[in-house]
Amino acid sequence: MDARRILTRAGRATGHDEIVAVLGSEILSGALSPGSRIPTEDELFDRFGASRVLMREVTKTLVAKGLVVAKSRVGTRVLPPEYWNWFDSDVLSWRLRLGFDREFFEQLAQMRRAVEPAAAALAAKRRTDGHLAEMRKALEGMARAGSDRRAFAEADLQFHVAVATASGNPLFRSFAGVIETALGAYFTLSTPIQSAAMDAIVQRHSLIADAIEQRDGEAAGRLMFAVIDEGLDRVAGERD
Repeated sequence: MDARRILTRAGRATGHDEIVAVLGSEILSGALSPGSRIPTEDELFDRFGASRVLMREVTKTLVAKGLVVAKSRVGTRVLPPEYWNWFDSDVLSWRLRLGFDREFFEQLAQMRRAVEPAAAALAAKRRTDGHLAEMRKALEGMARAGSDRRAFAEADLQFHVAVATASGNPLFRSFAGVIETALGAYFTLSTPIQSAAMDAIVQRHSLIADAIEQRDGEAAGRLMFAVIDEGLDRVAGERD
């Protein structure tokens, strides 16, 4: 969806969350570029018609998300992307609305490569029968999805969350949970429509579950790494 249309439509917002979403989207889209000053409280009041107290709360929220920095006698200025809290569910949601590009998908894949294979290897050591049951349930959901791309993607995400949970490391589980919005969009875009290809994906995920069940951490990590790379290749192929 075109960023200009999103921002124009969202410009009617008057509540805290809506106003934060408008300004956050403008920052992520580049409409408010790094180093630029965000509108003053008076200017924001004129634009949104909200109280100045509310606008101060909006600014505090943007600061907490790493999007802006407020300094006395300087004003509130937009920070560069490296300061943004990309694990914030709102930030990821706004990025999704503005559309993903190849660079962002590659960055997401890089992060997944650093985390998910390690989580799979740990899951092989710490998994319980209950954890395995959750993985098998997700695999069944993928197999039942048929040509329903969204249902397949949701079950795919459930599988990865189940592996992260089985690792026994709450930080790995939090990683999967915090970026659930982004991963959901990623899996939807990386899921092929052809049933034969979808069957192959289920099979590769099943091999991960098998390795975890057999407590083979090395194989589980290697297979997870391959699944992540295959997903990125599918996204690249569809967007080229």
